[in-house]
Amino acid sequence: MNLRVAVPLFFALTAFGCKQNARPAPPSVPVTVAKAEERPVPFEITAPGTVEPIRAVAVASQVSGLVTGVNFQEGDEVTAGQILFRIDSRSYRNALQQAQAALARDLGQLQNAQRQVDRYQSLARSEYVTDEQYQALKTTAEGLVATVQSDSAAVDNAKLNLENTTIRAPISGRTGSLLIKEGNLVRAPGSGAMVLLNQTKPIQVRFAVPASYLPEIRQRQQENLKVRVSLNDGRPPLTGELAFVDNAVDTTTGTIMLKGRFENADGALWPGQFVTATLVLYVQNSVVVPAPAVMNGERGPYVFVVSSDQKASTRPVEVGRTVEDVVIVIKGVSLGETIVTDGQLRLTPNAKVEIKTEGGDGAAPPAPGRGPGGEGAPAGGGGNRRGGQDGRESTS
Repeated sequence: MNLRVAVPLFFALTAFGCKQNARPAPPSVPVTVAKAEERPVPFEITAPGTVEPIRAVAVASQVSGLVTGVNFQEGDEVTAGQILFRIDSRSYRNALQQAQAALARDLGQLQNAQRQVDRYQSLARSEYVTDEQYQALKTTAEGLVATVQSDSAAVDNAKLNLENTTIRAPISGRTGSLLIKEGNLVRAPGSGAMVLLNQTKPIQVRFAVPASYLPEIRQRQQENLKVRVSLNDGRPPLTGELAFVDNAVDTTTGTIMLKGRFENADGALWPGQFVTATLVLYVQNSVVVPAPAVMNGERGPYVFVVSSDQKASTRPVEVGRTVEDVVIVIKGVSLGETIVTDGQLRLTPNAKVEIKTEGGDGAAPPAPGRGPGGEGAPAGGGGNRRGGQDGRESTS
C-alpha cells in the first residue's frame, strides 16, 4: 500500500476507535437545596417541668361543731371570701351573749367603784375617812378595770368563734374533692382538711437546669427572661416569665431549680401536669442552614455546597446548636451560599447536580426551615447526622 494512503488511514481508524471507547458523561444528580441565611436564633435551655399552684390551702375548721351547709360543688372555681362551709353556730352565739352579759355586769361595777374612789378622794384629803379606806376602794376599782379588760377579750374571742362557724375561701382558686361532707361533726383541732384549694390563675411551672448555666441566668435575670411551656398535646406553647431561681444548687443532681410564672387565663395548665419547659436566655443573629444539610464524616461535620456551574463540592463546617429545624453554622459557610439539603447520598465531590424545586424548573431554592414538602414542612432526617456542640440546650 502506498505510504501516502496508509498513514491517513491509520489515524482515521485510531480516532474512530477512541471515539467508540469514550465513556458518556455521568448524569446530573437531582438534589434539593437551600440558601444559607442569617436569622435571629434564640439560645434556649429545655428541661422537663411540673406544674404547681403558686398557693395551695388546706381549708379546715377552727371550731368544733356539726357541718350544716356546703356552699360549693367539688371542682368549682371560688373567689377569696366566698362562703364554703357553715358550722352549727347556736352554742357559739350563746357563748357570745354570755360573755357580753359578764362584760356589762363588770363594767357597771367598775363605774360604781370609780365614783366611790372620786368621792373618797376628797374625803381623805379632809381627813373624814382614813387613807386606808381610800386605798382599799382604789384597789377594788383597779381590779375591776382588769376584770373588764378580761371580759372584753372574752367577748372578742366569742365573736371570733362565731365568725369561724362560717368558713370562707382564703384565696381564689379551684376546689378539690370534698373531704368532709354536710352532716359530719368536725373537731378543732384534729379533723384535718375539709377541702383542698389550689390557686391556678396565675400558676407556676417548676423545672431544673444544669448548674453550669447559673452564672448566665443570674446575669440576665433582671431582663425578665421568658419561659415557654409545651403541653405535648399539639397546642401552641404558652409564654410566661422566670419568677424564681433557687438559692442553692442541688448537689445530688448538679442542677438549679427554676420556676416560671404563667397567667393561665384559659386554665390550660393544671397542677401536677408534666410539661416541657424552655428558658430563653437571649436571641442572637446567626448563619443557619437546614438540619438535614449537615452530614457527619470521619473528619467531622460537612455540607455539600453548589457552585455557580451547578457542581457540588464538600465543605467542612463547624456547627453549633440545633434550633427547631435549622443548625447554626459557626464556620465554613458564608451567607447566601447554596447548600444541598436532600440527595447527598448520591453525590461525589464535584458531581454535576440538577436542582429540584417546589414549583418546577427555575423556581428559587427553599429557605432554611422549609422542607421538600413545602413551607413549614419539617426538614427531617438531619437530627442524627449533625455534629459539633449540638445538644447543650436540652436537659433531661
